[in-house]
Amino acid sequence: MTETPVLIARIAKGEESALAEFYDQTSRLVYGLVLRIVREPSTAEEVTLEVYMQVWRTAGNYETSRGSVTAWLATAARSRALDWIRSRQARLYRDGRPMEDLPEMADIATNPEQTLAQSQQALWVRKAMDLLPTDQRIALDLGFYSGLTHSEIAEQLNLPLGTVKSRIRMGMNKLREVLGSSQEATGI
Repeated sequence: MTETPVLIARIAKGEESALAEFYDQTSRLVYGLVLRIVREPSTAEEVTLEVYMQVWRTAGNYETSRGSVTAWLATAARSRALDWIRSRQARLYRDGRPMEDLPEMADIATNPEQTLAQSQQALWVRKAMDLLPTDQRIALDLGFYSGLTHSEIAEQLNLPLGTVKSRIRMGMNKLREVLGSSQEATGI
């Protein structure tokens, strides 16, 4: 499995095979995120494809100093999904249907306080992850950030399934300890 920043650099150079590999590694994560927002599988598929078209066009703009590839990709997926929801609402409005007749849509916009809290939480989680032993951190990264199942992680790392499960469980326990004490210290 090629590291994602390397793939992004290759995509920026116009390598279609790099985009295909990047898609294979990350599409489950993107599709899942988009589906949670748009709540319609066929639309989620379309929006997911739009995200990867955007990756193809803008890979040269990615800067490692601004965050991880996963965060960059998740932000793009969220933005495209929200754009779709907004355009759908605009189409419904133009079609003349009264707003009262439209299905209830959840308010998914975050306010600045929520955004700050989420940023702080993400920073705490990343710092806590850095405290984990490498084997536990890798297993958790593959499971939670790459969206792989325990079996897929075991296959990728060439480890027994039980070992992968143990590493994830120990890593999660350590994260609970670290994050629990940091939240108590900050009063959150």
